[in-house]
Amino acid sequence: MTSGGDARLPRRARLTGARAYTRVFAHPSKSSDRYFTVLARPNALAYPRLGLAISRKVARSAVARNRLKRLVRESFRHHQGRLGGLDVVVMGRVGLVEPDNAVLAAALERHWRRLARSCALS
Repeated sequence: MTSGGDARLPRRARLTGARAYTRVFAHPSKSSDRYFTVLARPNALAYPRLGLAISRKVARSAVARNRLKRLVRESFRHHQGRLGGLDVVVMGRVGLVEPDNAVLAAALERHWRRLARSCALS
């Protein structure tokens, strides 16, 4: 019961491996609010890559964590054109499961806008 091949985030658009995450954590541009902390760092590629860190501390059940990850991936897919060559790690904060999807999507859009602006300047 899949929705189609083009709705998936391709492997090249994902951060894979500890080294990629460590590189972003080393010297990131940071955007935070009450729901997410988003770290970004320019990469040597022409396209952005996404990494997720939604812990059990943030969302106890796997169902809740998976909902949040799907929401972040969908938002990233829609806004990746404005992010250019960035490696991005999205981390959830405590209290992330209470708001509905529209509130979280709006918060993510603000993060994408901020990061695109701040990383374009550097």
